[in-house]
Amino acid sequence: MEPLANKIRPQILEDFVGQEHLVGEGKPLRAAIEEGHLFSFLLWGPPGSGKTTLARIYANALDAEFHEMSAVDSGKEDIKKIVGERGALQFSLKPKVLFIDEIHRFNKAQQDFLLPFVERGELTLIGATTENPSFEVIPALLSRCRVFVLNELTDKEMEAIIKRTKMKVGKEAKDWLIAMAQGDARQAITVLENTQKLYGKITVDTLKESIQSSHLRYDKKGEEHYNTISAFIKSMRASQPDAALYYLARMVDAGEDPLFIARRMVIFASEDIGLAHPTALVVANAVFDACQKIGYPECAINLSHGVVYLAKCKKDRSSYNAYFEAVDDVKKFGNLPVPLKIRNAPTKLMKDLKYGKGYKAYDEESFLPDKLNGKKYLK
Repeated sequence: MEPLANKIRPQILEDFVGQEHLVGEGKPLRAAIEEGHLFSFLLWGPPGSGKTTLARIYANALDAEFHEMSAVDSGKEDIKKIVGERGALQFSLKPKVLFIDEIHRFNKAQQDFLLPFVERGELTLIGATTENPSFEVIPALLSRCRVFVLNELTDKEMEAIIKRTKMKVGKEAKDWLIAMAQGDARQAITVLENTQKLYGKITVDTLKESIQSSHLRYDKKGEEHYNTISAFIKSMRASQPDAALYYLARMVDAGEDPLFIARRMVIFASEDIGLAHPTALVVANAVFDACQKIGYPECAINLSHGVVYLAKCKKDRSSYNAYFEAVDDVKKFGNLPVPLKIRNAPTKLMKDLKYGKGYKAYDEESFLPDKLNGKKYLK
């Protein structure tokens, strides 16, 4: 059965809600749609802000052959099928528009494969991403696309979208739903649909019950997101690999960005393991690199490998604690004078002023400023 979010999705620009800076009168996307400009572009914005809808409206307005895929479960072979044999373009009466949702999930090799088709004009690419394309899209592909930034939908815009569902929603339930969805129209519509099916009546209580019983509980911007990543880190810190793997599996199953997880692991390797096992940082960075190159679903194996390794390592926070103790002194005392003997002395004047005089590479005398002489951060 077709989800309600798809049923009520706007087909023309006049019905689209939000993103006035892009689709308002005289704005760039409206101009492109109305004047039939064919070019590749990226839509960067939060979930449920209208990226897929805008891509479909654009392709329909240009009477293009529209193809849609998700980078999570698609790859090179899917692109090959869409493009067809080389030379097939000349027999096509319509331009081919390829919409790739979550394009940041395509690894470098997949993006490299896509590039020539975009360069030759065999495909007009529309990529949707919730991540900064400057970091997640290869420069060669990024340079061939315009980037349009979408904003989180306002409460007023969310209210207009909820009204389109034609469901009976009281003010209290509507306000609660808008606050919970945080600008994500698709999530709000899906919660409404599930609540209607499960309970018939839409109230704050039935909305809450509906969310409890669905995967929507894991909201990448909500409380459960932070609860899960917190439990994940604390499980590794407590050297409990089984618990860490469980929370990892929850995040992967919910579609969490693997690079977000891997970044936390890189931080954890220095913050919690540190000097007890210095190569933990090397392993964590290798996991991050693997996630960048491979992507889902296979990189989940790299993540699990790294998680077990980090959880089983001995822990030592001394370098982490020492650094922040030094930071406290910097904030407390400001830029204290550097001892003369370890100052740089590139000129005669500086040497005459005794810069660098008495310096010994392996001197046991403290190199700290006089006010902190003898201070020990690393304990």
